[in-house]
Amino acid sequence: MINAEQYLSYYQGHRRLTRKTLAAFPADKFTTFSVGGMRPAGGMAKELLAMGGPIIKSFATDVWGTWDEDRTPLAQADALAQWDAGTALIEQYWPGLVAKGFDREITIFGQWPGTVRSHLLYLLDNEIHHRAQLYTYLRALGIEPPAFWER
Repeated sequence: MINAEQYLSYYQGHRRLTRKTLAAFPADKFTTFSVGGMRPAGGMAKELLAMGGPIIKSFATDVWGTWDEDRTPLAQADALAQWDAGTALIEQYWPGLVAKGFDREITIFGQWPGTVRSHLLYLLDNEIHHRAQLYTYLRALGIEPPAFWER
C-alpha cells in the first residue's frame, strides 16, 4: 500500500506530533500528573523512547538489548532531548532496516515475535495510543493539545 519512504515519512509525522504533545505539558506536571491511575507523561515518554529509535537501530543491526522495565518518569527536558536523539537514530538506521527487508521474522527484546513489518505497525499504534492518553491529560489540565492532523 505504501513504500518504505512513505512509511518513514508518515511515522516521523506522528513522532513530530507526539513531540509537540510532550512539549505542551507544564514541566512541573510532566512527572506527576495522571488521570485514572495511568502513568504520568514522563513515564509514557520513557516507554516510547525505548521503542522508536532503539528498535529501528536494532532492526538494522540485529543487535538487541533487553527491555528496560524501569518506569521512573523522565523530566520533560530529558524526554524531549532523548526524543530528538531517537529521531536521529531512526533517520540514521532506516536505510539499513530497509536493506534487510520487512518480512523477516524477529523477536524483539527476546520477548515479542513477529515480522519487522508487524512490529513497525505496532510502534505506530502504541505511540498513537499513548498520545491519546496525553491528550486526555492536557485537556484535564485545561490545555488544548496540538491538532492531531498537524504532523
